[in-house]
Parts: sequence; C-alpha cells; structure tokens
Amino acid sequence: MLGVVGGSGFYSFFGDDARRVQCDTPYGKPSAEIMIGTVGGHEVAFLPRHGERHEYSAHTVPYRANMWALRTLGVRRILAPCAVGSLTPELPPGSVVVPDQLVDRTRGRADTYFDDGGVHVEFADPYCPTLRSVVTGLPDVVDGATMVVIQGPRFSTRAESQWFASAGFRLINMTGYPEAVLARELEMCYAAIALVTDLDAGVDVGSGVKVVDVFAEFEKNIEPFKKLVHRGIEQVDEERSCTHCLPYEGVELPFELP
Repeated sequence: MLGVVGGSGFYSFFGDDARRVQCDTPYGKPSAEIMIGTVGGHEVAFLPRHGERHEYSAHTVPYRANMWALRTLGVRRILAPCAVGSLTPELPPGSVVVPDQLVDRTRGRADTYFDDGGVHVEFADPYCPTLRSVVTGLPDVVDGATMVVIQGPRFSTRAESQWFASAGFRLINMTGYPEAVLARELEMCYAAIALVTDLDAGVDVGSGVKVVDVFAEFEKNIEPFKKLVHRGIEQVDEERSCTHCLPYEGVELPFELP
C-alpha cells in the first residue's frame, strides 16, 4: 500500500467513496482518521498531517503516531506533499520541488522510536531515490534542493532567512523533520514533494511572510498539485524494489516493526 501525507491546505485526496479507518498506536492517535482509496490501480492511505481542520501546528503534529499508524495499515512507500518557502528567487511561488537533502533546525520533537536499545539509523540520503525519480520524471518538477526544517510555529527572521540561504539551503519548511527519519526507522520509502508558497523573509525584502498569503498561494495551486501527486502515484511500480530504505540488515532491533 502507498501512503500520502498531506501538508498545510492539503486536507483531502479522494472522493466520497474512500473508507475511513481509526487507528490507535503506542504513541497516541494520529492527526486524523486515515482515508483509504484507490489511485492508478494502487491502494492508497491518505493522512492529513495537520488534521482535517488544521488542528495541529508543525511542532505539535503527532509524527510518531502518524508514521506508526501508516506502517500498521500496510503502507511501505510514502509521498509527502508539503508547503515550503523559497530561499532563492530561482524558485518562485508555484514551483514544485522534490528535495534531495534536509537540515534539521527543530528542537524538542520526539524524533525516534528507539528510546531503548543501542541502534543507529542510516540517514545520509534522507529521501528514497526510487520514489524521487518517479516524481522528478513528471513535467515542470524541479529535481533536488536542500530543505531546512525549522521549529515553528513562527516564520524566520530576515537574518535567519539570509543565514540559511548563505549556507546553500533553497527551501524552508516546518514539518519535514522528524517525519522523514521516522519513516526510515520503520523501513518505509519516503519522498517529499514541496510546493513553494512564498519567498522567505530574507529573499523578499519588501515584506515578511504572512500566513494568509501562504494559504492563499496554496489554495490557488492545490488542485494542480493534487493532480501531480495522482500522476506520481500512477507511475509507481506495483512491487517495491527499493533496498535503500531498509537500514537494519544484520542489526537486532529492540522491538518488532509493526
């Protein structure tokens, strides 16, 4: 089964024929009921990351419960649409980017299932190359960018934005971590699909980022964005062939994966 985790403004994915599943996990309930439907011959589980009415800010999303619930339902590959700011004029609002690297600037988030036991997780390349190649093969999609993930819920100061840009980061986001590493810990392939909604404060010198403008830009692009995700799912192979996202060969885990 494939999974889609929708970001800000991306609260639905199917028609009325999708079935809803309630899940509970050792980490509490996920952000919302999980909706299961069919896209391009694939059974797909959809979960709105922030809840169906945006009940969760980025720093309060139950990331561990979300990933655990999807894995329990049989999801092994996840496409993760998200809203991002751009740190370069080369990626204006409306751009769709598939990042290839992330930098974690969050704090205090529960970012592992391994609270006990001596386990290390390979994460040099945080996104599944097989899933990335599916999406980057679509028209008008930018292949590759480093995405810095900040704590939120506030946006960056101009100085922070300029600092991130000077380090070579091209996208900025609040939810990409720990979601990606939790998916890796559960041996699920994961690829983010980023829709640029704004130029960050250090790029757009005229004004800072305003949440009303971010949501307006996302609303303007949401239907084409959904269609792009649909097309990506249609291109995914029926059988999972990736071994990149299976980090535990020869390692004894302190618990059994769901």
